Amino acid sequence: MTQLESAKKGIATRLIRQIARFEGLPVTQLLQYIKDGRVVIPNNSRHKIKKPCGVGFRLKTKINANIGTSTDRPNLKEELKKLDTAVRYGADAVMDLSVGGDLRKIRRQVLRRSQVPIGTVPIYEIAVSAHKKHKDFLKFNIEDILSVLEAQAKEGVDFFTIHSGVTRKSIEAMKNNPRVMGIVSRGGAMIAAWMKRHRRENPFFEYFDAILDIAYTYDVTLSLGDGLRPGSVLDATDEAQITELKILGELARRSRKRNVQVMIEGPGHVPLDQIQKNILLEKKFCDGAPFYVLGPLVTDVAPGYDHITSSIGGALAASFGADFLCYVTPSEHLRHPSNEDVREGVVASRIAAHAADIVKGVKGAIDWDRQMSQARRKRDWNKQIKLSIDPDKARSYRLSSKPQDADVCTMCGKYCSIKLSEECISR
Repeated sequence: MTQLESAKKGIATRLIRQIARFEGLPVTQLLQYIKDGRVVIPNNSRHKIKKPCGVGFRLKTKINANIGTSTDRPNLKEELKKLDTAVRYGADAVMDLSVGGDLRKIRRQVLRRSQVPIGTVPIYEIAVSAHKKHKDFLKFNIEDILSVLEAQAKEGVDFFTIHSGVTRKSIEAMKNNPRVMGIVSRGGAMIAAWMKRHRRENPFFEYFDAILDIAYTYDVTLSLGDGLRPGSVLDATDEAQITELKILGELARRSRKRNVQVMIEGPGHVPLDQIQKNILLEKKFCDGAPFYVLGPLVTDVAPGYDHITSSIGGALAASFGADFLCYVTPSEHLRHPSNEDVREGVVASRIAAHAADIVKGVKGAIDWDRQMSQARRKRDWNKQIKLSIDPDKARSYRLSSKPQDADVCTMCGKYCSIKLSEECISR
């Protein structure tokens, strides 16, 4: 029985009770949100994890970190280190996007080591396997697709990104309204290329019911991917993106009817003034399903700093109702991310998520800031470091400050405003 099926029957599973305690919500309220499809708990019935999480309405904004080998860097040890770093600095979930090396071995190691839910994009393994077998990564069929999905589900993958909205209809919408960047989703581009080669409808759309069978069996949450997400702010909220979103809304309804948990993926590159519109459209077309956004990135001109452009967009998106932020690292658009890139991406995304939680009134969010403000007023440096979103960096900066007076820092020294304020308002 899936978590959605349990919620429909009013059964509070151990996992549901655990999430309710963590979020500070009554169990009955969480059950209703899951039943309505507004909250999902990505946790394969075969995967035991220490830190499960709920994603959706009235819950803390969650963040995801992407790791995984590339064809140029198929180093498993590096990716496992990135996994540990992502979790250490606060990632609520991790996606393994590996395309280089032994993908099954990598995934099994990641699943075994992870304390948090693990997601994948199955089309990657499907394409890599086709290339190994046929020297052609587009030479696969529905049997190959379902075989990979079944194998990954059996191994314990908690959520799949499935690009079922890249259809003849949505591609036609893009052709009729040309873009600056075209298709920037790797999975979306693979499927579009397959459709053109074979002159067939997208098999992830055509055989969606068979995919639901697998997801239901293992309680895999489907993350319906935005294969036509904009890769430039000039392409944001265009006809292709909205056509795909409407298709995903229909597929989400089919998923919930089959007791399969589902969330929706979203853009991408979006200018500041279109972010709220994107959130409202997703909630409207997808009946309030949890919204999982990549960024969004609010400008295209900051290579090397896209963790910042992403956190700006992510804070706005989450404040307007996005539920799950996929981090972006400083190396986005430039190279395979390093371990330090992962750390910076996670921290930037966590800042965005927390800033949004204050606005959304998430229980306990503002209390964290209150404690930090009180520690600053008292110049309690140890407590400030402990409360920091990245204590390691805060500690390093404090130690490098070498204050002449331990009561202040080297920025203001004897002119410390807080200390002067205490003296002038004290009675």
